[in-house]
Amino acid sequence: MTFRHSLEQIREVQSIIAKHLPRTTLKRATGIFDGGAGVYLKMETELPTASFKPRGAFAALSHRQHESPISEVTAASSGNHGAAVAWAAKKLGVPATIFLPANPNPVKRGKIASLGARIVEAGGPDLVHACLLAQEHSSRPGVYFLNDATDPYLPMGPATIGFEIFEQLPEVRSVFVPMGDTALIRGVSTALKQLEPAIRIVGVQAERAPSYYLSWKKGAPIRTETCDTCADGLATRTPEPGNVEAILELVDDILLVSEEEMIGAIHSLYASEGVIAEPSGAASTAAFLKQPHTSGPVVLLITGANIADDVRARAGLPSEPSARSQTAS
Repeated sequence: MTFRHSLEQIREVQSIIAKHLPRTTLKRATGIFDGGAGVYLKMETELPTASFKPRGAFAALSHRQHESPISEVTAASSGNHGAAVAWAAKKLGVPATIFLPANPNPVKRGKIASLGARIVEAGGPDLVHACLLAQEHSSRPGVYFLNDATDPYLPMGPATIGFEIFEQLPEVRSVFVPMGDTALIRGVSTALKQLEPAIRIVGVQAERAPSYYLSWKKGAPIRTETCDTCADGLATRTPEPGNVEAILELVDDILLVSEEEMIGAIHSLYASEGVIAEPSGAASTAAFLKQPHTSGPVVLLITGANIADDVRARAGLPSEPSARSQTAS
């Protein structure tokens, strides 16, 4: 197996982002799972912007800033990547413009605005039009389009999650990872497969946004006409050929989860574990609940907590964040 990034490169990134981001908790799940498997939740919601995305955004932006001057950084995002780029840009003193699809998640939009980034809402319902506008805007000199689907350096940020998991639970046997643009699973897999090739990596996509699942099954990029899912962090429909090649090498299995299964997982995580997760953040839990007899210990990535009010209501969560800790160990 050929790895794009070495363990030494990932460790170097880990040392850089450790100055700005905490190591996230690995929380033993006891309330809704068969304790015999040994199931753990990797709480990426503890990071700034309440998602895993700042790892990659900071790694990529700091690397690019070191290489050449940047007058502005841009991103096309359904929300979490945009907030992460806005956070990293603020940390590094770079103006940021974030291109969002029409009618974005209001919680995520508000987080981007609070970080001082300029927001442009594109006309289309998904990321395709927002990405085209971002690319056009970024053709200007000194403007860096931080595309989390194609940036070659960004996956080394989420690769540090793999390092942390292995440090916290060396005996881990399976890791369930939500899949949107695949930067997360490519990074996590790159680290874990080099540390212990026998670790099983399971990707998770929404049934209503299955482009990478279909591509993985076919062995070639398969586009879908729509990606209409409540899990906006998983809403991709135009797979990148290079990303498809990578997941064919790095991912052992991919499971699809329904809207109802993600909503149910959100409810179960909150009711039994005291954890708040958005649909994409709960997708790994939804997938594991379909295959609870997976050999353990098992780690489920909880990748985001920026849940919109309508989804919160569907999952039976309080209208405002509960006083119960999302990060209690």
